[in-house]
Amino acid sequence: MTGLPQLPHLPAAQIALDRDGEFRDHPELFDLLWGNPQTRVLAVHNGKVMLLENEGHPVARLRLLPVEAVPSAQFRVYLGKTLYSEGAEPAATPLVLAVLSDNSAQQLEPDSANWHELRRNGLGLSERDAAIYMQALALANFHLSHVYCPRCGKPTMIQLGGWSRVCLEDGKQIFPRTDPAVIVSVIDEQDRILLGSQGVWEENRWSILAGFVEAGESLTATVIREVEEEAGVLVHDVQYLGSQAWPFPQSLMVGFTAKVDPAHSHLEIRPDGVEIVKVRWFSRAELRAEIEARSILLPGPITIARAIIEHWYGGPLGV
Repeated sequence: MTGLPQLPHLPAAQIALDRDGEFRDHPELFDLLWGNPQTRVLAVHNGKVMLLENEGHPVARLRLLPVEAVPSAQFRVYLGKTLYSEGAEPAATPLVLAVLSDNSAQQLEPDSANWHELRRNGLGLSERDAAIYMQALALANFHLSHVYCPRCGKPTMIQLGGWSRVCLEDGKQIFPRTDPAVIVSVIDEQDRILLGSQGVWEENRWSILAGFVEAGESLTATVIREVEEEAGVLVHDVQYLGSQAWPFPQSLMVGFTAKVDPAHSHLEIRPDGVEIVKVRWFSRAELRAEIEARSILLPGPITIARAIIEHWYGGPLGV
């Protein structure tokens, strides 16, 4: 899987934090963090976060709070230390995730319009904050879905600074899991890209094809299977482009590009009718015309799907 250059830039795949694994198991971890005036807290409520006012900056930034501003939470996780300075936070700033109940969120910020869900477009977060958000949301989702042991159903307790849970019945350790999924640009002999539309999306929203890795399946095999299942297209020359966490709730998106197999290029594209309801080939000129006419919606700038489409297009699409 070599040949094409990998994706040059994935905003939400940058390394922003020293995850500081050695410090997680310190018996006085949160006492030490709470005693450090540099510690900052990222409050999350129902997957939503608060943002700072732009104040002339080209991108939004997460609102990171001093510890005394967030006195209560359902649970907390030590995320690590920042690797470089940004905004008011110098390098090596300790960060803590605080997942809030409805009451705690209401007390901290009663205006629901100030809580932002970033799944679709990321609201133009800085690279540091996009990476922090992805890490924090993945851990929040893990804890909210593992309150009980998946083996025996007994309650579990947080340990290792929030990086695992332990079953109170048998001591079984439970760690955050990641579900791998592939996402792929399919290119035909005319150098067109194949886009599909899901039935649950808006009428004019399109993206490249994606799907989860099945048991005992390689990433390359997943690409070939998913494209055939979703669009009736047989592909070859599968090449890796890059990867990005996608914690909705716990995925790792592994990006590829693939070419239509010339031995089967005569086959007509067909959506599976279940997940994908429309598929269509786009040339660069056709995609640009749709964008200029505002008749198409593409994945947001925080997504690997957008990066892969722009990789094929040859530059930013500007929407």
